[in-house]
Amino acid sequence: MAVNKTNPGNYFEDFEVGQFLRHATPRTVTLGDAALYTALFGPRFALTSSDEFARSLGLPGAPMDDLLAFHIVFGKTVPDISLNAVANLGYADCRFITPVHAGDTLSTTSEVIGLRELSNGKSGIVYVRSTGVNQRHEVVIDYVRWVMVRKRDEAAPTPAATIPELPEFVTASDLAVPAGLDFSKYNCEHSGSPHLWDDYHAGEKIDHVDGMTIEEAEHMMATRLYQNTAKVHFNQYMQNNDKAQRRLVYGGHVISLARALSFNGLANGVKIAAINAGRHVAPCYAGHTVFAWSEILAKAEIPGRKDVGALRVRLFATKDHPCADFPGATADGHHPAVILDLDYWLLMGRR
Repeated sequence: MAVNKTNPGNYFEDFEVGQFLRHATPRTVTLGDAALYTALFGPRFALTSSDEFARSLGLPGAPMDDLLAFHIVFGKTVPDISLNAVANLGYADCRFITPVHAGDTLSTTSEVIGLRELSNGKSGIVYVRSTGVNQRHEVVIDYVRWVMVRKRDEAAPTPAATIPELPEFVTASDLAVPAGLDFSKYNCEHSGSPHLWDDYHAGEKIDHVDGMTIEEAEHMMATRLYQNTAKVHFNQYMQNNDKAQRRLVYGGHVISLARALSFNGLANGVKIAAINAGRHVAPCYAGHTVFAWSEILAKAEIPGRKDVGALRVRLFATKDHPCADFPGATADGHHPAVILDLDYWLLMGRR
């Protein structure tokens, strides 16, 4: 009798709280990955664009973009966690710890920390903590995410709901400044912006002005780059049965676009230190034009450092809606155009 050797992916009823998953396949990051990332999103931050600039600040060379590393670590988890996802919903307690350089090999493990079946009985929410490490077993990224996953059998019994308690934000004392990174020699001429940590204040809002339209081929290429195999991004035949009848743009694609757009106004925020919370508020599809704006929520000093500070930023992305009116959260939820609501910490040089 033939044995089925293919992997159908896990459905909601296959998960258990405390379950540990070691994900295939380790991935060596190359300069080609960095070039493709730049081609897809157009980030212009000096630290990840220039080896010479990075060396002037004490690093061995330009690190990979923080979000490129995040997407690769994330992509490893998809075949085990979200292959049968309806949508990825949000993030919390995410710390960027060790920079990734060309030649580093990344691998990921996850632990299921919560489960909650939805009232429709067709799917449920799976909460996982995932950890990405390099070939030296140094933690690169550690984060929590939650994802809506289909049930294989709507009649299948599921465990009582377990919803993890998550911190509202990562404290400034827990933010990691990469070893050797010294902002005292930071040269604003290379970034094209004179605005440093001292120039921002809590409550300030910044319209990042520019917009970028997503093409079908681009979002699919990007998702393949991260080896993210979720069916909703690729399989139009399957999506014909979905309400939208469209392939869904990977939420991380929107995050990277919004981060790249934020350069216009936050050019010296060259390093993401943490993601406190994040929600993919609404779906995004090819043909939508993404805009972004940011609010400075707080400023924090880094213990023991005078050369660098942290800005807590709330980044909103919209579809087909410029951000001069700062559309964001409302008493009833979010403005209809909002597709991303991301709360994160940036490292920025001080005067």
